Amino acid sequence: MQPRNMSMSGVVDLAAVKAAQEAKAKAEQARAEAARQGGGGAVSPADLVIDVDEAGFEREVLQRSTEVPVVIDFWAEWCQPCKQLSPVLERLAVEYNGRFLLAKIDVDANQMLMQQFGVQGIPAVFAVVAGQALPLFQGAAGEQQIRETLDQLVTVAEQRFGLTGLQVDPEAQPGDRSAPAAPAGPHDALLEAAVQALDAGDLSGAIRAYQNVLGDDPGNTEAKLGLAQAELLQRVQGADPQTVRKEAAERPGDPQAQIAAADLDLVGGHVEDAFGRLIETVQRTAGDDREAVRVRLLELFEVVGADDPRVAAARRALARALF
Repeated sequence: MQPRNMSMSGVVDLAAVKAAQEAKAKAEQARAEAARQGGGGAVSPADLVIDVDEAGFEREVLQRSTEVPVVIDFWAEWCQPCKQLSPVLERLAVEYNGRFLLAKIDVDANQMLMQQFGVQGIPAVFAVVAGQALPLFQGAAGEQQIRETLDQLVTVAEQRFGLTGLQVDPEAQPGDRSAPAAPAGPHDALLEAAVQALDAGDLSGAIRAYQNVLGDDPGNTEAKLGLAQAELLQRVQGADPQTVRKEAAERPGDPQAQIAAADLDLVGGHVEDAFGRLIETVQRTAGDDREAVRVRLLELFEVVGADDPRVAAARRALARALF
């Protein structure tokens, strides 16, 4: 398979995003604190290539992806093409000088991660950017193709997420990151409780925890995002996708049928389909029905995030539909 053009369209990995929410805020605090204290959070070149297992995946991949794009190399000892590809990726990780981090995952020892990413064969290379998983390529691609794919990845990470990468210091000792730990925020315990509730499948508990944060701090963006995601997951829980989509197809003018289908669209990663469905429904409805659709669309904007260009485009389309 040839390396794919890097595109964020059609990808919303809710499980990854919710696990990275708190990490993103803490990473930003840590960078700011490091800057104030004159520290750069520099890493050794040896730290740009890491081995990751299931136990360390959230810390080493999801959390780190809020600082730097993480490229994942799925490999195995018996895989001959892996032995050709992995050294190229390792060399490029050092050459790119902190613009991405390479995480190597042995599929024999980490079958669950292989299944979660939908890996059909190895070598397979993915990236995680700000908690969002992106397939890059499968098979032993040529170096020029790999470079083009990595260039597109770091451009997306910088332009859309502001991830400028890690500072690399050749004199730094491996494993010694000089950035200090971020200070705990006033709502860290509640936010952590919400993430733990999501991990345990307790959507009601997660919703309550996020609501408690917002009760004290209505402008907390992390809690707003988490609440929107937890409520979306709760709405689609137990839904029969076939029935929902059949009803939406048979009743294009029914706002509730279209709202339910849009929720499924978003959970499935079909962001533009979800937005387009609701904008078309706004155009076909009026009064309370139109308002219900508009409100749900705004809620889905919260799930995806205000900085996403698809949200900006959908906001403009919604404005045209309303006015």
